[in-house]
Amino acid sequence: MKTLSILIVLINLVSCSGETDFLLSSPNGNVQLNLSNKSNYSNFTLMYAKDTLLKSSNIGLQINDISFVENIRISEFQKKEFNETWKTVNGKHTTVNNHYNEYKLHVAKTTQSELHYEIVFRIYDKGFAYRYIFPSESIQNNIKIQKELTNLNFNSDYTYWAYNGEKHNVGPIIRSEKKIEEVRIPIVMKFRKNSYMAIHEAEIIEFAPFTLNASTENKSLSFNTSYTKRNKAFKTSWRTFMLGKKIGDLVESDLIVNLNEPCKIEDTSWIKPGKSLWDWRVWGYKAPDGFEYGLDTKSHKRFIDFAAKNNIQHLLIDANWYGDEFSEGSDPATTRKDINIEECMRYAHANNVGVILYLNDIGAKKFGLEKVLKQFSKWGASGVKYGFMKGNWEQKVKNTRKVVELCAKYKLMVNFHDNPVPPSGDRRTWPNLVTKEYGHAQADGTFSHYPETSVNQVLVNQIAGPLDLTNGWFNLNTAQNGRPRVFEEIPGTVVAEVAKLITTYSGWSILSDSPEAYLKKEDLFECVKNMPTQFDDFKILDAKFDEFVSVARRAGEDWFIGSLTNRESRTITLDLKFLKKNVDYEAIIYKDADNSHFINNKESYKIHKQLVTSKSKLSIKMKEGGGNAVHIKKIENANN
Repeated sequence: MKTLSILIVLINLVSCSGETDFLLSSPNGNVQLNLSNKSNYSNFTLMYAKDTLLKSSNIGLQINDISFVENIRISEFQKKEFNETWKTVNGKHTTVNNHYNEYKLHVAKTTQSELHYEIVFRIYDKGFAYRYIFPSESIQNNIKIQKELTNLNFNSDYTYWAYNGEKHNVGPIIRSEKKIEEVRIPIVMKFRKNSYMAIHEAEIIEFAPFTLNASTENKSLSFNTSYTKRNKAFKTSWRTFMLGKKIGDLVESDLIVNLNEPCKIEDTSWIKPGKSLWDWRVWGYKAPDGFEYGLDTKSHKRFIDFAAKNNIQHLLIDANWYGDEFSEGSDPATTRKDINIEECMRYAHANNVGVILYLNDIGAKKFGLEKVLKQFSKWGASGVKYGFMKGNWEQKVKNTRKVVELCAKYKLMVNFHDNPVPPSGDRRTWPNLVTKEYGHAQADGTFSHYPETSVNQVLVNQIAGPLDLTNGWFNLNTAQNGRPRVFEEIPGTVVAEVAKLITTYSGWSILSDSPEAYLKKEDLFECVKNMPTQFDDFKILDAKFDEFVSVARRAGEDWFIGSLTNRESRTITLDLKFLKKNVDYEAIIYKDADNSHFINNKESYKIHKQLVTSKSKLSIKMKEGGGNAVHIKKIENANN
């Protein structure tokens, strides 16, 4: 990947021993952060679009029982402006602009200057971030960050929503009305009609991810952190704050990926995002011709045949293909009875289909991670799904990076499941990290994926990065029949399942159902079949927490729109002004039938076509728990 524009640098280096206030602003001045050190006590305020969001808030750390909020000196103020455009390998957008003002300051105790750190701020036009850097000269003995003393003191009350693991998202919660000791990230706050903030973390590579503390009586938030001792130079992850006038600004933001280092993989041609079939949920399914799917090469070849004919790039072979995934005796460099992995790979390659292999943490550690990945690569696998990583959070952070780097060494893409480390923009540095199960994959529990969860995961979880939520079910009425890996029914309509493949950005879109289920609704599956391996653009057209969301994604000259509603039926209107002017398009609209319902009638749908232009407005009708999908195609020979 190549930087497309030149670095613009402006450096101010000033001895600031007499200064007490430092104004940090974004390139266009829309974001202003005022850092103050009056009376040797550090705090800051935040203004966005002339609106004060944070009033005087402490900022600093407690290190070795020493507070770096009071009795400190701030000096060596540096500023530079940076502006580049870079190409993504696997992103919401094909190109990303990275434009910010960076400020670096030296922070030391007034009486103990040998113990010090630097704090770096990057101020964007729609957000900001900061991190702490500990140079080697400040670490004479082991030091430990005991806690972050930063306290975010909001100027007004707000409502928030937050990530909640494999359950429905936290929220809506009015901050002043409820105290919670631990809120997981990302968290999204709505201050008033036209003001939103999301807090997350970027470049998580060294320490356990932070959570937020909302346990006090007032409207403030603080950080829950966990650090181990260090005896050499280090830096923390970035604390990131995305800002916007609407929720879509936060979901569309590239701030988190911009805060990561550029790509470290010289040749990325082998990294191929796309759609994937999945054997795990199909076990036990009996096809109309009498074939019963199982964990065997015969079934895998049948998947590969379907993938090759229907613009599907991969097959995911999930757990137990090399033995019981949780048994220490199961060697991932071998295969179990009924599976000839080398024959499967030969067949897949002959049909231009990649094969993704599951790997449990137990097998990776028992038999040697690099040995196993080297064998996967030798067989010809395209990627790895890594499951059930053990250890404390700091161990998981470091092990995740180790897995990603070794996968890159052996030209393997990777997907992490089972309570993974939060996505933190690291796909920029290692674009072979294509997705994570940062939410709850469907069919595991009805508490997690009722329709309102699907709406909110787009608006909360997706801020962190690409998601694998295993959408795209077509056999909804009888999904559990004879299929031991479908643990719960799936509330929703079949059109909503197609819409989720558009609303949810992921490097791999994992299709959970059988080939026969897709063939049974071949006219609806045509929308899935026509989706590209990777989209070029991503827009939130309209959204309201807990109620509905509409996403538009571009693929060359085509656009795909996906919309989801909660348990209520609704009609929304979408403005197509994002289409090229003076161009005619055909819109193929996939919609719920008049009697569709997320519990009682899941599989009914209708399809119709209409001509549209950039002046058109689409009326989108969704039934209870349903959705809507639209494929907009440029009409050939139309005027440009």
